[in-house]
Amino acid sequence: MHELGVALQLVDAIVDAFTARGCGARVSRVVLEIGALSSVLPDALSFCFELATEGTVVHGATLELKTVPARARCRSCATELALTRASDRCTCGTYDHEWLSGDALQIVELEVA
Repeated sequence: MHELGVALQLVDAIVDAFTARGCGARVSRVVLEIGALSSVLPDALSFCFELATEGTVVHGATLELKTVPARARCRSCATELALTRASDRCTCGTYDHEWLSGDALQIVELEVA
């Protein structure tokens, strides 16, 4: 389950940002965007996030997950397409895509109490 590693890195990044700024507050809410093709399972990440926050300024924070649809542009015909799998084919027949969205994991908001 690589979601535990993702959760630990996420919490480390938040803690490092707070430490660098000298913030004494606690994080009460974290909003993440998860790409539909990022290979991160939202339920598993939620579970691991609780474990990863133990003993940190993020402990007890609510985790809100927003799924970002996968979109790409075909490099052959420039058509933009929605993807359900990384191996989806364009209507022109090619598999050569430029990713536009849906393959990343990004912190979009932190709420501090």
